[in-house]
This record gives sequence, structure tokens and C-alpha cells, in this order.
Amino acid sequence: MSDLLAGAYLAKGTIGNVGTPGAPIATFSLVVVPSQNSVSGTVVITQAISGPDGNIVVPVTGKIYATGFGQFTQVVSLQGQYVHAFPPPAIGAFLANFDAHLAIDGSWNGTGGFSYYQNNVENVPVKAIPSLQAELA
Repeated sequence: MSDLLAGAYLAKGTIGNVGTPGAPIATFSLVVVPSQNSVSGTVVITQAISGPDGNIVVPVTGKIYATGFGQFTQVVSLQGQYVHAFPPPAIGAFLANFDAHLAIDGSWNGTGGFSYYQNNVENVPVKAIPSLQAELA
């Protein structure tokens, strides 16, 4: 039972064109358990727009696999759902799907994309955020 979380670590980063005005950015914070090929955590999608798509929090789960070759040594898939509210004057909300796919190296840098509600972002950079411990050292 104690081997279930063997090698678990925290991965934090962004998916998207950071610094591009109006571009949607997905910031992830994930617990990765390589021995189980599992990933779970939270993705926050931010965009400089008003309305329901300006700041979205999505609980996600997914899979991570080693490719064994090339520049990108790991592939990651993420899925989740969030409550999407209709903009006023409409009333109501529904569960919208979120999906992401990443091709990354061992440092969580690479390329990927994500989709949510009626938005699809493809072929954008994936960049790791340095951990707080590394910044303090």
C-alpha cells in the first residue's frame, strides 16, 4: 500500500502564450504519481475579458506516460468539468468540459493545447513555474 504514491511530486506551470494580450492562459498545479501514471489537481484559466470566461477554476484528473524518445519525453492528458454560467440577461448554468494535452520534457517544458466550452487553444508553449523552494535557495 505504501508504494502507491512512490515518486509523487508537484508540477506547476502554464499552458498558453503568456504575455500576449487577451490570450487565454491555463495555469496548472498538479500532483503527479508516475508509478500510477496518474495526474490530478487544479487548472485555472484566465483571460483579460469580462464575463463568465474571465477566470475559470477546473478540478482535473489525467494520465502521464513516458514516450521514451525525442525532445519531449512525456505526454500528459487532462480532463475536467466546471460550472459555466450564462452571461446576463440569461439565467442558468451547465457543466462544461475542459481537456488539455501536453508534450513535455522532464522539466515540464514543451508544447500543448487545451479546450473549454467554445474555445480551442492549440500549439502553445507549456512552461514550468519554478517551485518556491528553488526561488528561496
